[in-house]
Amino acid sequence: MEEILNSEANKSCANCGAELKFKPGSNQLTCEYCGYEEFIEQTKSSFEELELEHYLKVVGENAYTESIDLLHCKNCGANQHVEENYKSLNCVYCGEPLIREDIEKEGWILPGALVPFQLDGKKARSIFKKWVSSIWFAPNNLKRAALDPEGLRGLYVPYWTFDSNLYAEYQGQRGDYYYETQKVRTKNGTQTRQVRKTRWSRASGTVSGFVDDILINASEKKRREIPAKIAHWNLKELAVFNSKYLAGFVTEKYTISLKDGHHRSFQEAKDIAYNWIRRDIGGDTQRIGHADIKLSDETFKHILLPVYISSYRYSGKEYLFYINGQTGALSGSRPYSFWKIFFLVLFILVVIVLIAIFAQ
Repeated sequence: MEEILNSEANKSCANCGAELKFKPGSNQLTCEYCGYEEFIEQTKSSFEELELEHYLKVVGENAYTESIDLLHCKNCGANQHVEENYKSLNCVYCGEPLIREDIEKEGWILPGALVPFQLDGKKARSIFKKWVSSIWFAPNNLKRAALDPEGLRGLYVPYWTFDSNLYAEYQGQRGDYYYETQKVRTKNGTQTRQVRKTRWSRASGTVSGFVDDILINASEKKRREIPAKIAHWNLKELAVFNSKYLAGFVTEKYTISLKDGHHRSFQEAKDIAYNWIRRDIGGDTQRIGHADIKLSDETFKHILLPVYISSYRYSGKEYLFYINGQTGALSGSRPYSFWKIFFLVLFILVVIVLIAIFAQ
């Protein structure tokens, strides 16, 4: 078992002693009180791809290389870490209060890299506010929530990425379309039409290539999956992990083990292999009867990706809003105000009645 290392201590401002926080869109820490800024020194020039076989077979799925302080939300189950000292904090997913005295130390596989936040909280709130203002029949409480600076929290979401060489032998069939002219009887007489048919021929062969960065969400939360609409990050912007990037944000620990993440990545690799096979078979359509897929030289990374989240409750139901912390893409479910819709329908009915009266 590798030695457990302690997380880097919080950095204090050299001028006033307040805690420094990461400044989105930069490689700097900044002080919110006096404006002092400090560069984050990069200890490595590039992040490391870890050998998957070692972690799966030798160390095991519960391997860890560092200890981390975690707060476990008793309501929704999310495991959250906060780099800064705080007096109060609510769960980023459900808003449940988290108590500092409930902190537990747990081991985790140290992230190899992260995509730093490019949007600060002010810009994220501006995007959220603009979206809320554009939707019809939104409750007034939702519009007030968009103005609440504490209602939107920056969260680093854990992901596994897997790389490998892929080789597959396959057997299948190639389908080529052709058309036959057929005569059909209609009420207007005999007519001709073109009917498409498929000519099948046997096909077999091999495909191979490098599969890069299969991305697997490492945090499993019922009904709280990161929406596909915003789950696109430019992984070329990955930076070597440094805990200073976490200052001022919440970090979630993975709940899907490396072993389970690897199993899910194979399903993704299988889909990639089938796409390669179909392209290799060619023709207009394809049938794959058998495919023997093998992966080799597998590596993985544990990475953190930036998201802003706002949770909102209306009429006993929870709504979540997400903003990609790198691109600014937004996705969310929205509530409707019953009374706004009711009074609009009532107004329309009154107008129709008045028009009918004056039309007589």
